[in-house]
Amino acid sequence: MKRFLLTVVAVSGMGLTVHASERPNIIYILTDDMGYGDVAALNPDCKIPTPNLDGMAAKGMVFTDAHTSSSVCTPTRYNVMTGRYNWRTHLKSGVLDGYDKPLIAEDRLTLASLCRDNGYQTAMIGKWHLGMELPIVKEGSGLPKGDKKNKYVDWSKPVKRTPTSNGFDYFWGHGASLDFPPYNYIENETYTTQNVRYIANKEIRDDLKITTTFRTGWIGDNFDPFQTLDEFCNRAAAYIRKADDSKPFFLYIPLTSPHTPIIPTSEWKGKSGLNDYGDFVMQTDAGVGRILQALKDRGIEDNTLVVFTADNGCSPRAEIGELQEKGHSPNHIYRGTKADIWEGGHRVPHLVQWPARIKAGTQTDRLTVLGDIVATVADIVDAEIPDNAAEDSMSFYDVLQGQDDPAKKHQAIINHSVSGVFAVRTPQWKLIFCPGSGGWSSPKDAQARKQGLPEYQLYDISKDPRETENLINDYPEVVEELKTLAADFVKNGRSTPGAPQKNDTSNDWKQLNWMK
Repeated sequence: MKRFLLTVVAVSGMGLTVHASERPNIIYILTDDMGYGDVAALNPDCKIPTPNLDGMAAKGMVFTDAHTSSSVCTPTRYNVMTGRYNWRTHLKSGVLDGYDKPLIAEDRLTLASLCRDNGYQTAMIGKWHLGMELPIVKEGSGLPKGDKKNKYVDWSKPVKRTPTSNGFDYFWGHGASLDFPPYNYIENETYTTQNVRYIANKEIRDDLKITTTFRTGWIGDNFDPFQTLDEFCNRAAAYIRKADDSKPFFLYIPLTSPHTPIIPTSEWKGKSGLNDYGDFVMQTDAGVGRILQALKDRGIEDNTLVVFTADNGCSPRAEIGELQEKGHSPNHIYRGTKADIWEGGHRVPHLVQWPARIKAGTQTDRLTVLGDIVATVADIVDAEIPDNAAEDSMSFYDVLQGQDDPAKKHQAIINHSVSGVFAVRTPQWKLIFCPGSGGWSSPKDAQARKQGLPEYQLYDISKDPRETENLINDYPEVVEELKTLAADFVKNGRSTPGAPQKNDTSNDWKQLNWMK
């Protein structure tokens, strides 16, 4: 790989100014439970104004066939950080909670460590949800006897294995989703307050006025869930304005919105004319706008690569039926929702802006998985990725430059649902190894079997992106070819060219019955 020399020329009344830099700043914004149809630029029938995201689409490139590696949170974040599928670890289904141990091994290459080792200052502001080692103690006071999920924590002790153990110079954020305790912000390895109390359902309802999902547990005196979104966005903008200009920065901003609790602030409540979810998406767009404005104010927008995406599709908690009655489909034309193996569970908005490098107003139908960002950044910084890292990541740097390198394209990708169901997807075909949604939508797999539906599903996505016609009995040769391909991806420990690697566990688990 050759390094490029990027030169930006600006003309002003003072004369000609030339700024040269080999490497761009990199910002990766990951929203929580936001559908493909929630960005107006991607959905002609979108009823939610998203002017800042629309601006990104107009100024950069839209990926129309981008997917999370899973249709739920933790697995996707693992893939973004490592370029590796989560099911290669012990996490075969579901997500971690706020007390779980780290999912990423300390010695594994991450997007952050890749950047740091190649001359970047690295920071994360937002939601981690990949596990930490909390200073848990056996005894304490304040936990109700019936609470089997929360644990006693020594808030004065350091938190181990925070994001600073995985390549970040700086971290400020929350350990998991906004509805997972403990609710106590962490800065690097330190809790930001030791003044913590237990909050029960009655207080959540009566004091916080939260009626959507918000689990009981410990909460710090400086933790206001209504302000978390703005807190993250404002801190991210402040970081951009103050970052050391002697070297580029990588800033990872995983937001907690518009995931539950769906709690727009009073400034935004009612603005969408739809429901709280629509308002929360508008507030999220505004927060992204403040981050982008910070780049402009600093004069570094041209040479900053910004990616905006989501960790899975829109959740049923958004009251999707209510939204659809008002003409808004948060997952656009795609079947299913968050948690499902169908497209609505994992096809997400994916906008990339880099004015100095990407032609404005462009789009690509490249089959993409979010973890491709690892190989892409490696290409940008001219770094070699070892065989035992980013095993499922393929660079899309060529696409950003308006090129089309067949060697950089996925032969296929794996989709994965909340229950651990697999699907294998090529640009044309999608084979699903279950009879139903594999997630929360109807028919669930048990329901589908009672209805006598085929055990597997095959769709020609190039002609049927809505997944309406199951062709499983029409193309047996395609089914066998895709099964073999998916099995190879599992057995080889990778889905990209390179030496075979080992998965963290054996391949003998129930969701791989289709391999037998």
